[in-house]
Amino acid sequence: MQKHRGFPGRLTGTDHQFTIRRASKEGPTKIIRRERFRDRKNVDRAADEAFMAALWAHFGEDPFERGNLDAGRLSWLFGREVVPAEDPFDPQDYDALLRIDRARAEAAFPAVFAPDAPPVTFDDDDWDD
Repeated sequence: MQKHRGFPGRLTGTDHQFTIRRASKEGPTKIIRRERFRDRKNVDRAADEAFMAALWAHFGEDPFERGNLDAGRLSWLFGREVVPAEDPFDPQDYDALLRIDRARAEAAFPAVFAPDAPPVTFDDDDWDD
């Protein structure tokens, strides 16, 4: 499993995790498309936006391995802002390649792509081994 060193482990001040520490003994959790309803809590929306900002800052438009990125957090963006970068795509593989669909991501999270967007810092080391 690819560990994305330097990627934030979670949304600061919350339990919304962005990465996992180690591979599951039962195998990778399947990435699914989760519906984002309008009545979601503000902290959930903030977690989605922060995760997208971290993905964009870390990978940009390049394909990236799922690796230690949290399947639950990816599932909130999967099929919309984050799409498969390979065909066939295995949603239960740590080596699966994903990419950001910039047009859809920019429409959903305009603050992340704004010219005056604050830089994303990768100083969350509480998940390092």
